[in-house]
Amino acid sequence: MNLILAHPWCLALLPLPLLVWFLVPPRREPRQGLVVPFLGRLAEHSGRQPAKGAVIARGGWLRRLSLGFAWLCAVLALARPQVVEPPETKEIPVRDLLLAVDLSGSMETKDFKNAQGQVVDRLTAVKEVLDDFLARRKGDRVGLIFFGSAPFVQAPFTEDLKVCRQLLDEAQVRMAGPQTAFGDALGLAIHVFARSPMQEKVLIALTDGNDTASQIPPAKAAEIARDQGIVVHTVAVGDPRAAGEDALDVDALKSVAKTTGGMFAQAADREQLAEIYRQLDQLESRKAQTITHRPRRDVYWWPLLAGLVASMLQHGIQLLFNRSRSRPSSSERSDPVDSSPEDENEDEGRGRKGAAA
Repeated sequence: MNLILAHPWCLALLPLPLLVWFLVPPRREPRQGLVVPFLGRLAEHSGRQPAKGAVIARGGWLRRLSLGFAWLCAVLALARPQVVEPPETKEIPVRDLLLAVDLSGSMETKDFKNAQGQVVDRLTAVKEVLDDFLARRKGDRVGLIFFGSAPFVQAPFTEDLKVCRQLLDEAQVRMAGPQTAFGDALGLAIHVFARSPMQEKVLIALTDGNDTASQIPPAKAAEIARDQGIVVHTVAVGDPRAAGEDALDVDALKSVAKTTGGMFAQAADREQLAEIYRQLDQLESRKAQTITHRPRRDVYWWPLLAGLVASMLQHGIQLLFNRSRSRPSSSERSDPVDSSPEDENEDEGRGRKGAAA
């Protein structure tokens, strides 16, 4: 345990009572002394003139010791003693990671297998892989964007990854519409990153179709993201040979990744998808800034308590001592009161008068 003084300069007040003792005159209080009617004649015959006298009341050594200790405790309390606790280390994230997940109607296509080897839809496989990815993001600030016909923020940036994983697990196909607005999802991500104080900003966007409902072209959104310092990694899932709205626009996804300095990857099954996110996990490893803090606990009440206890002890001892002095001794209580000679003569006279009568 380390004990320090927050205001050590207050110790300079310790010699203040001594300075007052030597530099400040005693307090004067006029009082009438012994009245001597013949003081004038006595002074005239003695040839000396009376002068003013003074009596300085001084306490005993116990009182002076108690006052000195109380002053020491008060000055120590004023210096604000503190106990320095063991250091605490905390890691704070220095990067924001945003996940954009496609929930369009094509994500319900059952052409993927889960970890048990059962055939499931694309979204179920994606949620399994992303859940494992999020479990390894401890210390990062992560956000979620879901998009279909329109994008929306499902979870703002947060360090509570348990909530992000739960919200991801509750995602359903078509809950954002049946179409794919990939460009609008990029635009919404740029807007979310604009309020982020972090220097490093990373977006991982996953989709299985081409852009069919965006008001912002993906290429234009990618240029804006590049200017804002946002790195976009694009992940394509599904069959690249599909046609129509379900067709993968591989060229657009590659262009977005290349423009922003990100990585493009394509997965035809769950194993490839898991491998892609393992690569992204290595590429975007957790970054955090370590902050060490040693908390301080004020203990100014320690010297105050010591001074209070010492003062109470001094007063208690002084009270007991005064009572013992004022109490008469046993010998004084047992001795009879001696009669004076005058009382004896008076008693004798009374006896003589009685005899004469």
